[in-house]
Amino acid sequence: MNKSLLTLSLLAAGVCSYAQVSKDSIRLNQYGIEVERVPLHTEARNGILTFESADEQYKLWFDFRINMDAAAFWGQDKDYDPIGNGARIRRARAAIKTYVTKDWYGELDVNFADGKLELKDAIIRYEGFSNLELQAGNFKENFSLARNTSSRYQQFMERPMAAQALAPSRSLGFNAKYQKDWLYASGGIFFQAIEDGEIADYVDNNNKDYGRNQGMSYTGKITFQPLYNYKDIALHIGTGFSYREPKTDVDPAKYGGSRFSTRNSTSINRKKYLDTGVISDVDYDLLYTFELAGSYKGLRLEAAYIQNDTHIKSDAPATVDKSTKNFKGHYFQGSYLLFGGKQHYDYWGGKFSQVERGRKWGDVEVAFRYDYLNLNTKDIYGGSAEAYTLGLNYYVNNNVKLVLNYQYNNNDRYANGKGKLLVGHDVNGIPTTDSTKVVESKNKGGVDYSMLAFRVEIVF
Repeated sequence: MNKSLLTLSLLAAGVCSYAQVSKDSIRLNQYGIEVERVPLHTEARNGILTFESADEQYKLWFDFRINMDAAAFWGQDKDYDPIGNGARIRRARAAIKTYVTKDWYGELDVNFADGKLELKDAIIRYEGFSNLELQAGNFKENFSLARNTSSRYQQFMERPMAAQALAPSRSLGFNAKYQKDWLYASGGIFFQAIEDGEIADYVDNNNKDYGRNQGMSYTGKITFQPLYNYKDIALHIGTGFSYREPKTDVDPAKYGGSRFSTRNSTSINRKKYLDTGVISDVDYDLLYTFELAGSYKGLRLEAAYIQNDTHIKSDAPATVDKSTKNFKGHYFQGSYLLFGGKQHYDYWGGKFSQVERGRKWGDVEVAFRYDYLNLNTKDIYGGSAEAYTLGLNYYVNNNVKLVLNYQYNNNDRYANGKGKLLVGHDVNGIPTTDSTKVVESKNKGGVDYSMLAFRVEIVF
């Protein structure tokens, strides 16, 4: 073969090879449109499966969580309603999170516990501005430190009663958040809650049958973080507020009211001793909180006061008491890692995050909490309660956590689950649900009991 023929043969082979590579590199989506291809690097980062591009512009990771709880109860008066021991899957969460670019973040988080699908987070977020993020979707309102700290990083199995009963959780809305150095500020506009099919039906029926507005909430928070430039120490001084109109995420027959209720141990005890019932003819609720928290190496402390003022419409029927209803609560909790571990405070999120274990085999955390909630006010008696909790947490590794909680609950005579639960004895010694007929002294009426609960948690 002469040189010219050899050259032509090699050139032809190169063109065919290039054409084959180019053809192989083309990919089409389901609509037949050519798409951009980016190779991804795969890693397990602290047990979390993560896919990331070489330039770190694109990242996708999974975030799953399972909590299995078991609890036993004792100490309540033998004449009162029994409390059943048991176990349950408290959480079975599945989330996919991604940065489609360095500025755009998306998240979908659902819960399968109790055999039903429940929406948690559905987030679209833009982070292209310095120190500022804009967010839309369904997510937690930035109000309460206890509410906003992930259940993965809570010191106890359940949040304090005041946070559960009064503080807002997830709602559909828009939010802007700013954080730089010592200042954290957040503000948002929110609509109804989105949880499951039943809630969605309530919203649809209120709109379809009655033409009702969904209701608005305006929630803001300011937190001072004066020790932002220190490594092993953090200080959180925060205050939040929320103005809340009645929402359509309730049974249409109960629209226009507010209701505050909570359990005071674990979700295994299904009795809601504390419950105001539906307060009718509500104009708006005004909610506010004050928080003080901090950490130093293995020590973590947190305290908060939360109050809700329910304002009644001025044109409510004459039979309705138009005075403002006040519900309030507070808590103090602290914990310490015994084997050299460190607590971590997330300045950008304004909350606590994952602990750092002090030993290869893990770390052990001891914790104590006192919390109090009062849902009694003027003509409404939803009950009050206090709880003392001791906790022991074993952090096996980055993904597995074992939790043991002992809790003593002290409910007053008005904590009768809207008149359904026995809270004392009448003059004839017969158990009664009517707080006005209870003959026990003030300190003796109501359901008091103890709880021992255990949790196995894995995140992956």
